[in-house]
Parts: sequence; C-alpha cells; structure tokens
Amino acid sequence: MADVIKDAICSFCGTLCDDITVTVEDNKITNAERACILGQSKMVGMFEHGRIESPMIRKNGELVEVSYEDAIDKAANILVNSNRTLSYGWASTSCEAIKKGIELAEETRSVIDSTANVCHGPSALAIQEKGLPTASVGQMKNRADVIVFWGCNPVHAHPRHMGRYSSYAKGFFTKKGRKDRKIVTVDVRNTDTAKLSDKLIQVEQGKDLLLLTALRSAINENDDVIPDNVAGVPKEDILEVADTLKNANFSCIFFGMGTTQSRSKYKNGDAVSSLVADLNQHSKCVMLSMRGHYNVAGFGQTALWEVGFPMAIDFSHGYAYYNPGETGANDLLYRGEPDAALIAAGDPGSHFPQKAVRHLAKIPLIQIDPFENPTTHIADVVIPAAVVGVEAEGTAYRMDNIPLRMKKLVDTEFNSDEQIVTDLIQKVRELKQR
Repeated sequence: MADVIKDAICSFCGTLCDDITVTVEDNKITNAERACILGQSKMVGMFEHGRIESPMIRKNGELVEVSYEDAIDKAANILVNSNRTLSYGWASTSCEAIKKGIELAEETRSVIDSTANVCHGPSALAIQEKGLPTASVGQMKNRADVIVFWGCNPVHAHPRHMGRYSSYAKGFFTKKGRKDRKIVTVDVRNTDTAKLSDKLIQVEQGKDLLLLTALRSAINENDDVIPDNVAGVPKEDILEVADTLKNANFSCIFFGMGTTQSRSKYKNGDAVSSLVADLNQHSKCVMLSMRGHYNVAGFGQTALWEVGFPMAIDFSHGYAYYNPGETGANDLLYRGEPDAALIAAGDPGSHFPQKAVRHLAKIPLIQIDPFENPTTHIADVVIPAAVVGVEAEGTAYRMDNIPLRMKKLVDTEFNSDEQIVTDLIQKVRELKQR
C-alpha cells in the first residue's frame, strides 16, 4: 500500500519548494510530483548517490567500518586534543543541527564557518554595510512587473524559481504571469536564463561594480557623466534599463554568485543595495540573493540569533570573534592554522582551492554526511547521517529568510545530524572532565 504525503518540502536548493506530493512504497520514495530534476534526483534517486553505509575510521591508511560509538569516541578525542579546530559546512542540514554545531564549536573553542563564505558571504558583508531592502518571494510573485537576474542562472541552479516566484508565476497583481513582466538578465554570458529574458546586458568579467555605478548615475539623472561604453555595455542600453526600472510598479533584483564572487566582491552587493535605495525614490524595488544550498540561509540566521555573527565565527578566545578574511575557512587553511577539522553537510574536497584541500588532507578530519564525496577520501572519521527533509525532520530557511519545517518522509537506521552532534558534545564533555 502506497502512502501519499502532500506539501512535502524539497531540501535541495534555496527555493525550498513546499508543494511536493511524495509517494512512498515499502519505505522508499517512488515519486515526487512537481519536483524539478534536481529534487527528483535527491528524493527519488537518493540511494543512487553513493550512500555511506556505516561509520568508518581510518586505520593504516584505509577506512574500516566501526561501530557508531567507536566513531563518536574517535571524533571526540580528535576534537579534545586539537588546539585549533575548523568546523565547516552546515549548509545542507537543519537549523537544529546547526545550533548544536555552534554549541560544539564553543565547547571546543573552534572556528565554525559555513559554505556562505565561498558563495554569498560577501552578500552578508554588504547587508551589514548597506542593509537589505527585500520582501518574501510571495510578494515578488504577486507584485513584480520588472525582474532583473544579475549574475545568476536560475534555469539551471533553481529550476522552479522562475515558475513559482518570478518570471512565469501568476500573482495577485500579475495575473498573466510572464506577459505581465519584463525580464532583464545581466551576465557575462548569454545563459539559458538570458535567452528567456526580454533583454540581455552582457557585462565584461569583473566589472559589475562599474555597471552598477553607471546605472545608479542614470537613475539619479546624471546621464552626462556616463561614458559611451561602460564595462562593455553601450550607454543607450544602460539608460534603457534605468528607464525600465524607474517606471516599474514593483521591481526586484535577484543576484547570484556572478555578483558576489567576481571582482569587488561585497562592494557589488553594496552597490545593488544602493541601486535599490535609489530606485525606491521613484518606484518600489526590492533585492534578494539567490542562495544555493537549501539551508545556507539558515546557518546565517541561526548563527545570528545564537552569537550575533553570520559566519566565520572564532571561539578560540572563549567568546565569539568575527572577522571575515581572517577567520574564514579558506583563510585559516591557507595559513595552515587548523590542526583538526570537522566537516558537516559540506564538501570542501570538491570546492576548495588545492592548497586548502592539501592542508585538510594533512590533519585529522571528521566528516558527518549521508553521502560519499571527495572529502570522504581524506577523512579520518566518517559518520553517516540521515538525509534531512527525507529521513529526518527539521527547520530550514528559504532564500528569502522565511523558516519552513521539513517533514520526515521515510524511516532510516541512521541518526540525524542533530543527534550525532549532540552525542559528540556529550562525549567531548566527558573527556574534558577526566
């Protein structure tokens, strides 16, 4: 007999689609109605991705299976005997697990950082400097008649975003969906998102800040200071986009890693925020960062209400210290500071620079993750976890910072990330008392 679960949440990307109808047969998901190809891969094809089947400890250069208790003991011993532990990842798990991860970092005087540091970390810095004039994606769906995709490609990164919340979504004031909207894409390439837009502004690599500044000049009627060509974009195109935005009823700017990880980094986000402030003198405009991992926004929110900082938090002095560029994961690894690492719900082995990964490979490394990945092959302790949003419930924050409760859809023998970290905290405290 099949069980049908309605309004399940897809825990893949920051869109956190909450309208999925899941069919479960023999404790296995056989269908995820309305999920995109990425969501289908995670929910229906979950067991095809190299599941870590048991805890493992590296002995004589090889990972060998051990009991869960032995893996916890070994991991706790590594943490207790470390002077400078790096805790990293935490973007693909629940807020409840993140809260426990922060508690563990404070207990062990570690540095804890999330994947935001290498994606939308600059956005957090920009928000601290200039603010975040934003709205929920529901408001954007209902009201936006002009949409700008700047340095992002939702067709591939967030496949249902355009259908649910932006380009094609039918809202209260946008009843005709795409016909009621004008779409502008700003990118270095003619992406698939650009091909579905009304206008492509093809900016030269690393020159987003120049274009943003020129656009602000046009919005503020300082056309005379704009050169004939800015960052590869003709002046007439800049003026056209400025006019479109000024005359919108409600516009929103979605910006991605093409903005945050190109030259000028957080200053690009600062300029987007300033552009939105300028536009709000003429019409209504909001902005939103296109978050990748499904709960990377949740790490920032959880860390903020726990210790007041969104990422790169250093507890080595006995209190929370925050200085991105100094206390970020890559910064520490480049300087060779960490003498141990805890990687939870992340994969620096795939995504970090070679020098950083080489240092990770030299030090004792603990991995907590449901699936095998390149980080597994340099880990000394591997602890498999339940998949949050499929095998464990928990809270996650959508890209617009709205918290949603994910359901447990199937049973599993694996512990949740929250339980694993709770057990680690208990074992660390026992060892410290001896």
